[in-house]
Amino acid sequence: MAKRPPLVNDSIYHIYNRGLDRRNIFLDDEDYLRFIHDLFEFNDTAPAGKFSQEKQTKQQSEAEPPKVSRDIFVEVVCFTLMPNHFHLVLKQKQDGGISSFMQKINTGYTMYFNEKYKRKGAGPLFQGRFKAVLVESEAQLMYLAWYIFTNPIEILQKNWKEKGVENPKDTISYLEKYRWSSYLDCIGKKNFPSVTSRETLIDSFGGSYYIRKFMEERIMDYKKTKEDLGRISPIILD
Repeated sequence: MAKRPPLVNDSIYHIYNRGLDRRNIFLDDEDYLRFIHDLFEFNDTAPAGKFSQEKQTKQQSEAEPPKVSRDIFVEVVCFTLMPNHFHLVLKQKQDGGISSFMQKINTGYTMYFNEKYKRKGAGPLFQGRFKAVLVESEAQLMYLAWYIFTNPIEILQKNWKEKGVENPKDTISYLEKYRWSSYLDCIGKKNFPSVTSRETLIDSFGGSYYIRKFMEERIMDYKKTKEDLGRISPIILD
């Protein structure tokens, strides 16, 4: 892995981390909801409010966060969570913002996970420090969003990027039901809208309709998938 680039204000970065030894870091829906809650809660220079696990019912976890004034570290452009890793696209808004945000995420989620699963003395949950790569153009951002949003296809079909999807229509339907991603919000289906700042990404595509069209075309056309992977190979993190 190349040395992490300088993290500069108003620049966009692909951020990635995974579980230590590739272990799963999300074991049930509550874990996914907690991490998504943390993406909102920890994106603030103020100390995070105490999160009550006892009150974290499914309904409460999905509720809109209160609209309060915040001093955010980053804009969360988009994200996808997978069982043993996560992808974030972040735009830094203040000096050290991404590092501070990721430190809060790492510490807060690890504490939650260790307490829930009785991992006393188990050590770190994530595999070292997060990886980061600079997104250098609007085109890179578009293809990176495609790569991140289609990650969950791996749950349906391993090695689909090498062989193409077996059932494109079922795959498209699956992605539009996969909740642990900001894809739904980007195509106009309300999921976790308060977590992300989607304007930059949506504007890059020319609208939500074209995000969906872009994804579907590449799922249906295996050749486009191979071409796109070549375009963004410098900013893919695994």
